[in-house]
Amino acid sequence: MNYNNVGIVGIPPLAIIQELNRHNITIHDLDTPMIKADMELTTPYLPRVYCAILRTVVLNALHLTLDAIYIDVGPGKCDCALHVATVLEDMFSMPILKTINDDMTGFGTPVSQSRMGLLQKFERITEGVKNAIKPSEPPPACIPTAGFWGVPPRDFSILDLFPDTTHIYGWTRCMENKTPADHELELGYDPDIPTVFYAQSFCAKTALARHLALKHPHGLYLDSDVTAGGSAKAKIQAFLELSGVNF
Repeated sequence: MNYNNVGIVGIPPLAIIQELNRHNITIHDLDTPMIKADMELTTPYLPRVYCAILRTVVLNALHLTLDAIYIDVGPGKCDCALHVATVLEDMFSMPILKTINDDMTGFGTPVSQSRMGLLQKFERITEGVKNAIKPSEPPPACIPTAGFWGVPPRDFSILDLFPDTTHIYGWTRCMENKTPADHELELGYDPDIPTVFYAQSFCAKTALARHLALKHPHGLYLDSDVTAGGSAKAKIQAFLELSGVNF
């Protein structure tokens, strides 16, 4: 591989990450905010009603110096990622490499079930996308008092509202397990703990988040766009307080 810096969108197959690690290629997770720039710079390429995560991908790609982009266009990401791949192909001369991650060999989900600040859990899980090595000393599990089901939010500030004993479910748990297309794992939740079911606005997963929140005995459906406003944060705080969650 004659690459120094590559971007990834979603979770490429483990074999690709292993190959990139083997050649010591720097991996940039384009799903995460890396550039302080106006999101409006993406409007010539994607509609404003597109998911903020995919708009962030384009914003990052516009500002980073990359040799290639690997983008998961299979069920482990979303159909919209395939369309973004087409847009990126027309925007740049570098290779835009479409992948489909159907890996089903689980790495485990110890971080999702540990006692740790929820923001720190998400940071560890999203950072883990860049390497193919299973943690040698996973954190111990804790008894959950709250749940967060869904995808990593673009605005991590909402994660500070949850107790350290929050367990993670949904696609983020699949992400830690390195099986992003494992739909059965994504559907899982604990009906005995109050759970926020979250997805980015304009994401297809909002349908599943809302559906599961309605099934859950004590669930809250929530979505947010580029940033989580005061209303979204107030809903989380009120929900957890009324649920008797201790911090």
